[in-house]
Amino acid sequence: MSWMNDWNATMKRHMITALVAATLAACGPSGSTSSSFFTEAGSDLDQGDFGNATMNNALVQTGQQDYTINLARRFNTEVTAMVNFAFDSAVLDASAQATLRQQADWIRQFPEVRFKVFGHTDLVGTAAYNRSLGLRRAQAVVAYLATQGISRDRLEAVVSFGATQPLIPTPEPERRNRRTVTEVSGFVETHPMLLDGKYAAVVIREYVASAVPDTTVQQGAISTGGG
Repeated sequence: MSWMNDWNATMKRHMITALVAATLAACGPSGSTSSSFFTEAGSDLDQGDFGNATMNNALVQTGQQDYTINLARRFNTEVTAMVNFAFDSAVLDASAQATLRQQADWIRQFPEVRFKVFGHTDLVGTAAYNRSLGLRRAQAVVAYLATQGISRDRLEAVVSFGATQPLIPTPEPERRNRRTVTEVSGFVETHPMLLDGKYAAVVIREYVASAVPDTTVQQGAISTGGG
């Protein structure tokens, strides 16, 4: 009977091994968990997301993430974030300059905030040329904002998406695709959670502005033409 006991024990070991392997293989579509189980510790390289959850929690707990999101929403609500360009051009026309002056007025109110300018083109032309053109458009916006008193240190990056993100998917020339978009991207190195002089001024400004009563007087509608 001893051979029978040995056989049963062997079969049990095989069954347990197979069950563990099947369970581990089911943990991921590529069997990476199972593979790591049977290899030495540290053989799998971190893919770059280690610590992201902790970082995200820290941003939320200190109010930084919500603050950035809220400012981005305010920026897109209170000003026009996009300017458009003529075909194959990075020249800012009068309308674009007026929009950028509006952006600059808003940006000056928040000295702790940084911005990115994204350049886009329509789908006419080669990918390489459009990336270059989108970059020139973004650079033109950065240069104009700088003339309005905005430090280039606060314009975090100049990025070109070229023709890869059209608003209107058409191979024809389309002005709405020939654009730049200005977005809130984060904070300057003097962190906003540190109540330095500049950020204190921002807090005071926002507090005072919130206490100003609405003095708008509703008047009868006056027709000025147009439609």
